[in-house]
Amino acid sequence: MKYVIAVIQPDRLDDVLDELTRREIHLVTVTSVLGRGRQKGVAEVYRSHTEVGSLLKKIKLEIAVNDQYLGATIEAITKGARTGNVGDGKIFVLELCECTRIRTGETGGLAIG
Repeated sequence: MKYVIAVIQPDRLDDVLDELTRREIHLVTVTSVLGRGRQKGVAEVYRSHTEVGSLLKKIKLEIAVNDQYLGATIEAITKGARTGNVGDGKIFVLELCECTRIRTGETGGLAIG
């Protein structure tokens, strides 16, 4: 089992979700977050003064998958999120030690679905 965390541009969310759905990956948690990477924020002009913003709006996706769905999950996120510009995002893959479905008590891969 793997836990996939992806940070993407907000305007790419629908494309990523469509790609995940095409690959039959439906269980996704989506969170609006702030962050920065190589972009180092965006400068804005306010009352003739340049304000340097240090954090940008991003979307964080969290997806628990069984091992056989890992490749499809990464491909879907990459295809849906890629624009070719700086700031497209990152994908992190972590080992998932345990998962329990609260309603049924199922554990492991069965709990993921």
